[in-house]
Amino acid sequence: QVQLVESGGGLVQAGGSLTLSCAASGRTFSGYAMGWFRQAPGKGREFAAAITRSGSTRYYAESVRGRFTISRDNAKNTASLQMNSLKPEDTAVYYCAARLISVPSSARSDYDYWGQGTQVTVSS
Repeated sequence: QVQLVESGGGLVQAGGSLTLSCAASGRTFSGYAMGWFRQAPGKGREFAAAITRSGSTRYYAESVRGRFTISRDNAKNTASLQMNSLKPEDTAVYYCAARLISVPSSARSDYDYWGQGTQVTVSS
């Protein structure tokens, strides 16, 4: 079992920044890939970013590439999503997810564990 807890969401103006954190417990954190997904009101949950278990390779959705940065600290069992140049369309609940193999994925169904989500609201 893996437990994931997100934090760091909030209200920010367009153009601002936020950093989301995901604290993991329950299994060896360095053994699984991590991803961030988001779900806007009335829409499905979509991929935002993912990182391999070592942190050596990162993947981004086109909509966030160049503005968001995913990272992880295996010594602290945490993953983060640094979000810059935020836009109103980034407003969503953001979820971190763990995949129990090393290769990350952009498919929601490939992830085994999910956090409860943290709300990010970007005002115009």
